[in-house]
Amino acid sequence: MTRPRFSRKALGIPYAVFLLFFVIVPMLVIVFYAFTDKQNHLSGMNFIKFFSDPTKLSTIAYSLVIALITTAVCLVVAYPVALILARSKMKKKNVILMLFVTPMWINFVLRVNAIRELLNWIGILGEANYFNTILGMVYDFLPFMILPLYTTLLKIDESLYEASADLGGNAFTTFSRVTVPLSMPGIMSGVTMVFLPSMTNYVVSDMLGNSKVTIIGKFIETYFGSDWHMGSMIALILLVVVFLSTMLSGGFKEDENVRGTNL
Repeated sequence: MTRPRFSRKALGIPYAVFLLFFVIVPMLVIVFYAFTDKQNHLSGMNFIKFFSDPTKLSTIAYSLVIALITTAVCLVVAYPVALILARSKMKKKNVILMLFVTPMWINFVLRVNAIRELLNWIGILGEANYFNTILGMVYDFLPFMILPLYTTLLKIDESLYEASADLGGNAFTTFSRVTVPLSMPGIMSGVTMVFLPSMTNYVVSDMLGNSKVTIIGKFIETYFGSDWHMGSMIALILLVVVFLSTMLSGGFKEDENVRGTNL
């Protein structure tokens, strides 16, 4: 009796089935609804209506601005934290890292409600809607920026810092020409993990902005309740924006063994 042989192709069948039914088929449905009218006739009116409506265009712009500010704030806060933890000789630094990661274990809605109660106690809930939205997103997505930065900075060889000092490099030169270039994979990973969900996370904007801050994710949710065709077109446009953002941030490039620039 011959033993059954399993090849790599056979092991990939479950993934291929999952990809077909839960990625490709839904995408085809979205494309179908996006380019048809309510009578399911081929039409490009949804595309024209979207780009001729100032409200929809301004919503895209607001979503991009909010996502960019959220990502920038997360990067500014997370980089020093990750660098200090990675370079620290403390034996308990993993405990400190765990404190930043722990909120991720709590239900997302509960975390947003906690921030909402805090803002209400301070007295700015309902007043600074955009500030509250960005604050809530930074709070929720900050761990996604810290973790990739920390793991990347932790892998930097200490001998490179010693070589920089031997060549006469000061702290700023070492940081700008050794640390930052070598941490670029972590920066790109963190930026992608924060920027993309920040554009669509309307739960934060609804709860902390008192539904006065509308981002593109809220638009999609609203239209899918009444008009699948326009909702599909907005979702398709958002997919293109996400694709272009990922491509520009280098998300599709293979990891390279980046070395520090010349001192």
